[in-house]
Amino acid sequence: MEISVLADVKPLLGEGPLWDAEAGRLYFVDALGRRVFRCTEHGAEMRAWTVPSRVGAVALWDGQGLVAALADGFWRLDLESGACDLLVRPDPVNANTALNDGKVDPMGRFVCGSMDLGEEHPTGALWRLEPDRTVTCLGQGIICSNGPCWSPDGSVFYFADSFTGEIGAWDHDPATGEISGRRTFYTVPDERGGAPDGATVDEEGAVWSVAVFDGRIRRLSPEGEVLREIEMPVRKVTSVAWGGAGLDRLFVTSMAEPPLPRYPGDGQLRGSLFVIDGLGVRGRPEPRFAGGLS
Repeated sequence: MEISVLADVKPLLGEGPLWDAEAGRLYFVDALGRRVFRCTEHGAEMRAWTVPSRVGAVALWDGQGLVAALADGFWRLDLESGACDLLVRPDPVNANTALNDGKVDPMGRFVCGSMDLGEEHPTGALWRLEPDRTVTCLGQGIICSNGPCWSPDGSVFYFADSFTGEIGAWDHDPATGEISGRRTFYTVPDERGGAPDGATVDEEGAVWSVAVFDGRIRRLSPEGEVLREIEMPVRKVTSVAWGGAGLDRLFVTSMAEPPLPRYPGDGQLRGSLFVIDGLGVRGRPEPRFAGGLS
């Protein structure tokens, strides 16, 4: 196993890595810096787009650019012109919340949760953007949404409210997108102050979960047992995504802000985009949003 710095663009809050298997490009965002980045699997051809507000995640959208989860709603980002146009806002819009982490489900629906900007109150919710651009609420009472992902067969949905320290698992109906039967999947140990952040699933059905402020990535079995633990060179890692030509490289985002004196090792490397090679397992291609142009 080898951990390398892929790019040193220093996002204030790097998040949302997403591999486009068809184009061979990696997307990730600077949530606080209001930027969307794109590069090759080797960190070359770096390009950035500025968006109107905080951005939590993006989704692939054939022929339309990207769907961007901005603070107040779902927007279309045109990669040719750089224009960003509103698709729909969740209802009701709360000025003290913002859309945060999200991914497209197996049937092409964009599932994205919101967070309380003060990171104190359970005012966030879990939303699903349908292909017809309507929005469905899947749950409420969330402080900070993170890590949505699905088992390879789509029957299990994983999701975390970071401030509970727990990753939950639900039964998921791929046909309807409905979730039910929530149970605790994994609780992050609190001895180092870590909290569950971004996550992804490999082709064997194991969940790879980042513990922000803990600096560790854990591979969890479908039963929630720790199969592997990787300690990163920085504590403030945020999210992960499989990618590369063989879908066998694990891309890892991190945050540059706020600088935390108690983590001096984060200094020079904080905010870096990392890649981990030699893990001996592969991911799966990310689905694309199924919505049409109109």
